[in-house]
Amino acid sequence: MSKNTASAIWKGDLKGGTGKATLSSTGDSFGYTFASRFENGKGTNPEELIAAAHAACFSMALSNIIAGKGYKPIRVSTSATATLGNPGDGFLITDIELSTEGSVEGIDEKTFLELAEEAKAGCPVSKTLAPVNITLKAKLV
Repeated sequence: MSKNTASAIWKGDLKGGTGKATLSSTGDSFGYTFASRFENGKGTNPEELIAAAHAACFSMALSNIIAGKGYKPIRVSTSATATLGNPGDGFLITDIELSTEGSVEGIDEKTFLELAEEAKAGCPVSKTLAPVNITLKAKLV
């Protein structure tokens, strides 16, 4: 199986510090701060990166399931919204909402929705995040 690496560095205290996360595969870096995580400031945050990973994983999984059932996936577009909350025992991702649209040759809406639910349950990131409440809105376009 593949192993993937990313790194992060944080400089300073929590509220005044700055961080940078870097992907080993491309060298792309993403800045993050307290404000970008907790106050909608400029920059990314760990939850946004998890949401991106989930959206990417789900889109790939759904396309694979669709093709495996004999349909032709043209395009699957997914956004994921990760909610950071503090339900009383510390901060954690409480919910992730997946919203996907698919363009698929020869499939009906009911089958597409069923396959989207299958992808939600089976994509590796969904399985990893199983303790999180994951919801799905799917639409065939």
